[in-house]
Amino acid sequence: MKPMRPLPTLRSATLTLAALAAQAQPAVPDPQALQAAPELPLAVGIDEQLGRSVPLDLRLRDEAGNPVALGALLGKPTVLTLNYFRCAALCTPQLNGVVDVLNRTQAVPGRDFQVLTVSFDERDTAEIAAHKRANYLRELKRPFPPSAWRFLTGDARSTRALTDAVGFRFQRRGEDYNHPAALIVLSPQGKVTRYLYGTAYLPADLHQAALEAAKGETRPTVPQWLSICYSYDPESRQMVVSFTRVAVVLVVAAAAVFAAVLIFRARPGDRGGRADT
Repeated sequence: MKPMRPLPTLRSATLTLAALAAQAQPAVPDPQALQAAPELPLAVGIDEQLGRSVPLDLRLRDEAGNPVALGALLGKPTVLTLNYFRCAALCTPQLNGVVDVLNRTQAVPGRDFQVLTVSFDERDTAEIAAHKRANYLRELKRPFPPSAWRFLTGDARSTRALTDAVGFRFQRRGEDYNHPAALIVLSPQGKVTRYLYGTAYLPADLHQAALEAAKGETRPTVPQWLSICYSYDPESRQMVVSFTRVAVVLVVAAAAVFAAVLIFRARPGDRGGRADT
């Protein structure tokens, strides 16, 4: 009888793979150390609030400085952008990307959708908003009713209520801000239905987002089972693959497969070959 090579036990294999998974995960901080540490500022990024409604009674200022309720500006699918008008970095390429997609999408502005650009910087004035609006409307190469793209301002409390409602997190740095870049799509009733990240957008995505918003349908940015592998990168202002999370997922999946193989091979009658008697 040829001696069989002993199989590793299920327990030892599981412990080994669990140790590898623990190495791939970030270390868990000590709770006492967290209590002793100073409170850190909120990170820059977006916490998706799909299905949540924006405050319709929120008071903003239009380009003429007149007060207007946010709910009065809705009534159709709305693409919301959050910027500040003195921004010389991220806001300019983002709004240029909005112009580009507006010029190319098949959706009809003013009928299928509209755009609201709201400044989250209380120092921005209605005069600055009107100037910005005129500049960007001139960049549009297709018939575009001016009422389909509004530039709005507000006090810090009002704009903070809006950014909080849609999960838009930013930090002030000196005279400027660190902030993400995304289009936030709202239904006619003000419900958040979709996020489009980055500074360049596909016309088909905008068209589809407008159709979904008209029906009140929400769509995650990535499939739910893939979202655990993504995180928001404040440097690139985009959703990026988190290699640490991917490593954890792969290790756990490998552990499950390896454990299943061990269980299968340990079943009587499933071993390859037969012992001589």
